[in-house]
Amino acid sequence: MRQLLNTLFVTTPNAYLRLEGETLCVEVEREKRLQVPLHHIGSVVAFGDVMLTPAVLRRCAQDGRGVVLLDRNGEFSARIEGPVSGNILLRQAQHDAAGNALTALGIARACVVGKLRNARQVLLRGAREAKNTEDTQSLQQASRLLANQIRKLPEVVDLDLVRGLEGDGARIYFAAIPLLIRANQRKVFNFERRSRRPPLDRFNALISFLYTLLVNDCRSALEGVGLDPQLGFLHAVRPGRPALALDLMEEFRPIMVDRLALTLINRGQLTEQNFESRVGGAVYLSEQGRKVVLTAYQQRKQEELTHPLLEQTVAIGLLPHVQARLLARTLRGEMEGYLPFLTR
Repeated sequence: MRQLLNTLFVTTPNAYLRLEGETLCVEVEREKRLQVPLHHIGSVVAFGDVMLTPAVLRRCAQDGRGVVLLDRNGEFSARIEGPVSGNILLRQAQHDAAGNALTALGIARACVVGKLRNARQVLLRGAREAKNTEDTQSLQQASRLLANQIRKLPEVVDLDLVRGLEGDGARIYFAAIPLLIRANQRKVFNFERRSRRPPLDRFNALISFLYTLLVNDCRSALEGVGLDPQLGFLHAVRPGRPALALDLMEEFRPIMVDRLALTLINRGQLTEQNFESRVGGAVYLSEQGRKVVLTAYQQRKQEELTHPLLEQTVAIGLLPHVQARLLARTLRGEMEGYLPFLTR
């Protein structure tokens, strides 16, 4: 359990939350693990089987303190609020921002900066770990091209041009991905380009599955804050499309999905037998393959790193929730501009 941005995240299974005077106590197996003054907490986010007493729920509702319930995989279940909700004001701010070309451009640009900066870090790490000079030089060259794209972004004043730079950056990045796959695995995972609906090779099948998990996590984080996951800034609005969740996931694609996919492949945790080919050339993970990936994804979410803005260690699985709250603060005008999560 962690307290970040005045939000208490309870991730410990079977944790029990109760009131003790003006403090909120968290117990696990009848042992008090945490005690926080209520006035320090703006909201509570509970993952999985976490119990809250009726007194806690009632007091949070009375104080206007949101309680968000997610399942143990982080999927949104419910949000409990009192009669006076600030969400309408937040959603109004979101709609106002989406209708303001300058504000929308700034948030869209931040999403792309986050994506390309984190993708570049993946390539630079790959260059350091490459086994031969040719791969190292190619990865370094790709990282320089991405740096050029990033440098252009602050000067761009048109949303379509931002999308164009994002697309160019993605092509540079994915063209270098095969160099991050170990030589002895490149025949089985012969990735050439991004393909979706359906994925046409094993690497595409793997990252498509992981991207689906990630977008659900981002959607849950946005709903937990009270934002409308369908109204985005970078991605165009379409019926049924979680545009804002797609915006938020951009900065996390390289670090939560691509690096995990490469690790599973390079360590031999996934093999040819974990995939199935369908009529028409589509390739999907088998049931056993999905189990391997789901287990690894959950383990990855438990790993911790230091958030550069908060200067606190944060579980990777909580990063979408933290960033969703930073986005909400930006929309409320409490922050000058949205700052994406940038890995080092």
